Amino acid sequence: MATTKAREDIKNDLKTLKEDLKVGAREETARLKEKATAAQARARAKAAEAEAAIREKSDELRERARGYYDTARVRGREYYDDAAERLDEAQRYLTERVQERPVQSTAIALGVGVVIGLLLAGRRR
Repeated sequence: MATTKAREDIKNDLKTLKEDLKVGAREETARLKEKATAAQARARAKAAEAEAAIREKSDELRERARGYYDTARVRGREYYDDAAERLDEAQRYLTERVQERPVQSTAIALGVGVVIGLLLAGRRR
């Protein structure tokens, strides 16, 4: 009878232990879920902060690039206007010299044409 009582006590102890383990497992699961939820919320917050920082940086870089573009466009226009002005001056100078000495200019143009013709003809052979 003592062994039966001991067996029943052991069975009851095991049953209590099993229930305690189930309760402990549920509590631990709930605690882990809370920690996971908190970690997920922190991760989302950090991601939002990073996204905002990246967006701010990209806006800053976009503005800087626009400034560079505008500067380059203005400088390019200045260079173009300067080159066009110099070309006009050179054209006027050349026209004046040809009008001052038309025979000499014609002879020079003929000589240059002959030299270029000889160079091109020499390449064909």
